[in-house]
Amino acid sequence: MPVALVYPNSYAVGMSNLGFQLVYSLISEDESFVCERFFLPSEGEPFRSLESGRMLTDFPLVFFSLSFEHDYLHLVHLLLTSRIAPLAADRPSQIGPGRPLVVCGGVATFMNPEPLAPFIDLFIIGEAEVVLGDLLELLRSTIDGGERETVLRTIMLSLPGCYAPAFYTPRYDNGGRFIGNEAAPDLPKRIRKVMLSSCGTAAHSQVLTPVAEFSDLYLTELGRGCSRGCRFCAAGYIYRPPRLWDRDQVIAGLAERPERIRRIGLLGMEMAGPETLADISGYLRDNGCSLSFSSLRADRISDSLLELLAASNLKSVAIAPDGASERLRRVINKGLTEDDLLRAAERLVKAGLSKLKLYLMIGLPSETLDDLQEMLDFIGRLKERIMPVGRGRGRLCEISLSVNCFTPKPWTPFQFHPFGISEQLAPGETRTGAEALRQLKKKITFLRKGLAGRANVHFHCESPDKVFFQAVLARGDRRLAPVLLDMAREMIPWNQAMKSRGLSPETFAVCGHGQDDVFPWYIIDHGIEHGFLWREYLKSFRAEATRPCEPERCRLCGVCHDR
Repeated sequence: MPVALVYPNSYAVGMSNLGFQLVYSLISEDESFVCERFFLPSEGEPFRSLESGRMLTDFPLVFFSLSFEHDYLHLVHLLLTSRIAPLAADRPSQIGPGRPLVVCGGVATFMNPEPLAPFIDLFIIGEAEVVLGDLLELLRSTIDGGERETVLRTIMLSLPGCYAPAFYTPRYDNGGRFIGNEAAPDLPKRIRKVMLSSCGTAAHSQVLTPVAEFSDLYLTELGRGCSRGCRFCAAGYIYRPPRLWDRDQVIAGLAERPERIRRIGLLGMEMAGPETLADISGYLRDNGCSLSFSSLRADRISDSLLELLAASNLKSVAIAPDGASERLRRVINKGLTEDDLLRAAERLVKAGLSKLKLYLMIGLPSETLDDLQEMLDFIGRLKERIMPVGRGRGRLCEISLSVNCFTPKPWTPFQFHPFGISEQLAPGETRTGAEALRQLKKKITFLRKGLAGRANVHFHCESPDKVFFQAVLARGDRRLAPVLLDMAREMIPWNQAMKSRGLSPETFAVCGHGQDDVFPWYIIDHGIEHGFLWREYLKSFRAEATRPCEPERCRLCGVCHDR
């Protein structure tokens, strides 16, 4: 049976996504299915499968893998391009080519599936390894000529982690605020996420291509989730409890790389313990491999890791302070001090790295210009610390400050906070999008001016206007589906599409929330207690720390109550 696996972005981006590669491998392992990949085509190119050039309408099963909100529009556009009814309710009852069962998974869907719910027949909520095999087996026996509603109901009654939105009706009060979902009879009120508890071999790259964004880079994960509990980070909450693979599992994954591949990317370095990193560094060094990564945790840099970095001939490295000041790093529960950052930068530069990137967020709760001034002062102290090292080897170090606008994400303590506004708002209180953007742009200007004229310091920042719609989608509900459909069908901007549908972006993104609020994404059950997230949100304004997630003895958030 043919299965279309679609990544709604370019080939280079899709083939760099480890989750997409894993799903492709899992489906391909089943001899009953032939999996073909689709990617967002370049302008002027046809939308056809990579393997055979077939059209999407040739497939009775269409699987989408979705990681980011900015690909929501691409998904809708690809359905329209393929002449498949974009809304699930408009597809014929009998499943088949041209009227496929549309299944969607990926991390974006188990943060908040609701903006896409009207387009999708079935979401897989959680990690595919747990449920995909059973789902394929069930589809093998039911999909051929099956009735859509019957197939979906059978799946939901048989398998965990499966969510068919057609069986759930959102409810709103007279003011338009979401108040909950009503489930069809006999179906669960909420969908419990499925998670992989252990692995034999750490997940790793399945297909290597020079065209991918990380070309000829063999990716291996060190675990899933993170124990730190940074209050802005969805991954630190939706992947709870964090799971660290042991040394042997990781090395087993590394050992499956093709012989010619020597460049290794490790995913999850931020949470791996020093001993594990030391062992893996030794393995890579002994096997003539070099190391690549997105960023390092400033307080997890060991001597063995530095040796491997030096041997890998890397020239640039990224560290994420995230908060501009010591106080803000307590607000977000980052657990890093200025001394941690300075010490890490100095050690990295001494190991031979000449370009240092710092990731910073603006628009965090309670943030002020004084916090941003502390970051400017910190960069001055950082230069004083690392420039003598660079002069000593005849090459000055470059510092790059990469600034992103903070976007409140579901399932984090900051899900209660408005986009772009520093202060806490009362439940239902809104500010204008113009005010949110004005605050963010003022902070960008402040940083840009403060860094102007500083030698070997570069400044990069994303546009707040572009991030605004991402914030709307992140906390949106099914009312945004017509907006996405209008944007894809009529090629109009998001704010125009929202206005034509009588919707205000402020309702979703620049609104205050309180302890009694119910969110659309609560259709998913991550096991995290609402009260825990609310208490963490309040603690942020007092700049109080919460200890890292420790599944063996901690029961703070609710995820491990049954362990």
